[in-house]
Amino acid sequence: MSGALTGRTAFITGATGAIAEACALQLARDGARLALMARRPQGLDEVAARIRAEVPGAEIHAFIGDANDESAVAGAVRGAHGLAGRLDVAFATVGGGSFKPLIENTAQDLRDAFESNVVSAFHVIRAAAPLMRPGGSIVCLSSGAAVLTFRHLAAYHVAKAALEGLVRMAADELGPSGLRVNAIRPGLTRSGATEGMFEGGAAEAFLPEYPLGRLGEARDMAGAVRFLAGDESAWVTGQCIAVDGGNLLRRSPDLAPLPVVNTHSEGRI
Repeated sequence: MSGALTGRTAFITGATGAIAEACALQLARDGARLALMARRPQGLDEVAARIRAEVPGAEIHAFIGDANDESAVAGAVRGAHGLAGRLDVAFATVGGGSFKPLIENTAQDLRDAFESNVVSAFHVIRAAAPLMRPGGSIVCLSSGAAVLTFRHLAAYHVAKAALEGLVRMAADELGPSGLRVNAIRPGLTRSGATEGMFEGGAAEAFLPEYPLGRLGEARDMAGAVRFLAGDESAWVTGQCIAVDGGNLLRRSPDLAPLPVVNTHSEGRI
């Protein structure tokens, strides 16, 4: 394989998620060496097999662990760096939240959302930055919900807003080291976690708020992550780029009356 990312190593958490897999595939197509982390060995094996079917000869390494476990993330990041003595891209994708009215949330619900969406990304940033050379790129997976309020998604909204604060702070502090930190903000994107929303009436509520007239697919995110991973974005940092069909030009739909499923683990709204 040869491509713009040939010889570079990309580390991805939550790699069994739909968006993570689509982005990993795009990075592999451009020659990146993949270090994929997730909790389920079988899921990682399946992802690796699908990527190799599309990109024969792709170099893929699996690391089993929970992105909320600081020591597991640190160990996986060291392992990724050790594959070729370099770490060029780190993509933190783990997140999620529950669907319930604000006053029905407990303090623990907020803590859980913060842990899943913010602390998991912090683990990646903290472990990866010291191992990256100038030009390295860290990308986090945010959401349009960081900007638009969604009724009954309070914990998720607050956590994603905090994640974007983390991205800006990390970009500011790591900039002098030559590292870039950015995020993408998907709109409603089809994944294992959101499939019930596509089938349960939520899609019809979202569509009027999407100027491009359709909802997202995981592959829609891959181009944005590839841009942020490569030299094309060498002077871009501290940005949260919406990849949402134009949703932020309008508003969020009112999901409260709908029987929406929980958006635990890889919720993208």
